[in-house]
Amino acid sequence: MSDLADLPAEIAHDDRVTNATRHPAAAALVVLGVAVSLLALHATTEAFLAPEPGTSASDHVLRWVGSLVLLLAALVVARRGPDGVRAIVALVLGVLALEAALLAIADALAGGARGDDWTGFLVAPVGPVLLGLGAVLLWRSRKPHGRRYGRRALLAAASVLAVYWLVLPLVIAIAATHRPRSDPEPPSLGVPYETVTITTEDGLELAGWYVPSMNGAAIVSFPTRSGKVPQARMLARNGYGVLLLDMRGYDGSEGDPNMFGWGAAKDLDAAVEWLRRRPDVDDGRIGGLGFSVGGEVLLEAAAANERIRAVVSEGAGVRSVREALLRGPAGWLDLPREATQTAALAVLSATAPSVIAVRRALRQRFRQPSRSARSGAAVTLSAGGCGGRRCRARAARRTRSRRSGLPSTPPACRPGRR
Repeated sequence: MSDLADLPAEIAHDDRVTNATRHPAAAALVVLGVAVSLLALHATTEAFLAPEPGTSASDHVLRWVGSLVLLLAALVVARRGPDGVRAIVALVLGVLALEAALLAIADALAGGARGDDWTGFLVAPVGPVLLGLGAVLLWRSRKPHGRRYGRRALLAAASVLAVYWLVLPLVIAIAATHRPRSDPEPPSLGVPYETVTITTEDGLELAGWYVPSMNGAAIVSFPTRSGKVPQARMLARNGYGVLLLDMRGYDGSEGDPNMFGWGAAKDLDAAVEWLRRRPDVDDGRIGGLGFSVGGEVLLEAAAANERIRAVVSEGAGVRSVREALLRGPAGWLDLPREATQTAALAVLSATAPSVIAVRRALRQRFRQPSRSARSGAAVTLSAGGCGGRRCRARAARRTRSRRSGLPSTPPACRPGRR
């Protein structure tokens, strides 16, 4: 009889233990559900309710669908997984929420708060909360028995690779397609300039400043108006026309930003065509000066547009997994990261990377002595930039192309800090 009398008490104790283990998991799922809802609201607002100038809601359907699929998949995995899996989901979503808030703050500081910035402010508390929740769940999921140190070492190594191959490229892709806009200050070029608007073949209006040419040659400075004013001042002082142009999605130009320049070769094609119609510019005397992504896009445009007769590309790098493959075995460790980043950029921008064999086309255009001699074309590539402003200015002044009237390939400079 005593055993039967004690049975309800034991059952009640077991129920309390079960409820104690279930309640934290249920609370974690509630927090994750609220976080996913706020992130989905932010994605919907920036895709449909507050699109970038010159774009429409239809341009962002793929981005919105991809964002919702990722958020819903994270919620499903969290509901079905143990505490360790919930911790990973909370930490990843916490990083993404923190990034969304920081981008909204940066955009508001640069050009004033606008539509999707307000939902970005709304998710600001979500990031720290999710990061804290992830830390708590990770601590609860530890196993104090068995080969815990070996297991933790393997988990730490796997986490580092997962962050490098999956999380980091996603963070980079989001930042690249949500670049904050700013309102550039009027430049001090030392000569009169015009504020111009150039329309691309897909209907976007690009903002630019133009210094009229005095010698019949003109240079396009890319990808921002305010990025390389000292170089533009030097060129204008030597009689060159200078078109400082904002790439699509940058500052005063319409369109969605893409800091890897996918699709931006159309901007340079439009700029070259605009310069060709200028009475102060001779056809065949148009060149480009590109920096970082501007240099990458300039190489792509010059590979297909033969009206670009001279190119200076500084700091060009890798823009997609296709280009990373060119590195061979040395780049194999980066291939998963580049593949994830390329896929994320394609979904967020609804744009595919360039399929032009840039290296082969440039070799054919600029590196064949017979053709180079006939066309007067020149290309200069710099991975890290010259040793300083004095080196670049001296090289640009010293060398001139005979036929095109544009700076030819300057003497070799030691790579320096950018």
